[in-house]
Amino acid sequence: MIVVIGGGITGLALGHALQRRGADFAVLEAEPRAGGVIRSARVDGRVLDWGPQRTRLTRGISGLVSALDLEDEVLTAPEGLELFIYRDGRLRPVPFSPGAFARSDVVSLSGKLRMLLEPLTAGPRPDERVATFFRRKLGREVYETLVAPLYGGLYASDPADMEVGLSLIHVLREFGIGRSLLLPLLRRGGRIAPPPACTFRDGMQALPDALARELGGRVRLGSRVRGIARADSGWRVEIEDAAGPSALEASAVVLTTPAPVASELLRPVAPGAATVIGGLRYNPLGVVHLDAETDLRGLGFQVSFTERTRALRGVTFNDSLFGRPNLYTVYLGGALRPDVAELPEDELAELAVDEFRATTGFVGRPLAAEHERVPAWDITWRGLSDVSLPAGLRVAGNWRSRPGLPGRLAEAERLAAELVDGSDRNAGAAS
Repeated sequence: MIVVIGGGITGLALGHALQRRGADFAVLEAEPRAGGVIRSARVDGRVLDWGPQRTRLTRGISGLVSALDLEDEVLTAPEGLELFIYRDGRLRPVPFSPGAFARSDVVSLSGKLRMLLEPLTAGPRPDERVATFFRRKLGREVYETLVAPLYGGLYASDPADMEVGLSLIHVLREFGIGRSLLLPLLRRGGRIAPPPACTFRDGMQALPDALARELGGRVRLGSRVRGIARADSGWRVEIEDAAGPSALEASAVVLTTPAPVASELLRPVAPGAATVIGGLRYNPLGVVHLDAETDLRGLGFQVSFTERTRALRGVTFNDSLFGRPNLYTVYLGGALRPDVAELPEDELAELAVDEFRATTGFVGRPLAAEHERVPAWDITWRGLSDVSLPAGLRVAGNWRSRPGLPGRLAEAERLAAELVDGSDRNAGAAS
């Protein structure tokens, strides 16, 4: 049997992939619900999401939606919605083509001219900081205004604390980018056209809920893993649930929990790996949903890194994205202002109202305020590539490989193929 510890999206997607391959497995989740950081609820009749507000309708997501019969539940964002950057007192559209960039006022003329030197600069170096890389490629103004908030915003991080080889190099390779960032884009016609943004009628939690229903009894909710130990069959997983203590014998165990939980479970059997994994930094983030009557239309906005005094990092326009009237999600703190994200929830909500009014001119009413933590993918990830685990133990999740739901599905498929094939090609590695 393969035991998957953690019923978040990675664990559930892995269960889905294992089930299609006819494997014997169980997914153990400590909480009474599946989904992990993906959580949706109705507050004052509004669908609110914590964790990801949306995903992209990639081929992998679309295939899973079809397999789970969720097509009628999918909501896609209207075409042509703009993304904005807040800088110097107002929202400015992010240009996604050379022509739009030339006409845009998001950066100055000197910033645009400096960026034209990019093809003459050297390619990425794995050991340099992400901020250093983008500054020398694109210039300080383009970096601080566009790249830092858009790229750093994915992790609530400061790219000055991130390394190219840890967090960026795989993205560059995926898009066929070598020495130059601009030339490959121009060869493709100059426009960036990602798959449409999407969610579900009852929120993002519809996806893990559907996966859990499909897996049925293979998902054991309210089953807290107390420990992992070696056994004759491979591994023994100690469990505590409503019925009391029990154990499962497993040929392989995959931990898909957050890094701190994985670290504690691994400490008795892989102390070196546990120390490295336990040292991975998570950035604190305040998430506040607001009810606000506005004329804002778009995907949302990020705040330029030139606005260093702002507690606000970005806002999602759920209103125009998915037709959820007057609903906006505000993000505060992150790596730039970790103190802000630790405020009590009532103060966090008050600050969100103030920052929303200051940046948009509109007044909002708080619906909910919560604290979240996001894997930073910063320099604390340096030691992860050298971590080794005993054969039959694996780790997976948004702190281990590419973040985002499409990345979670891809990792689950890869792991399932390796486990079921029996090759365990990465035995001994923290895969």
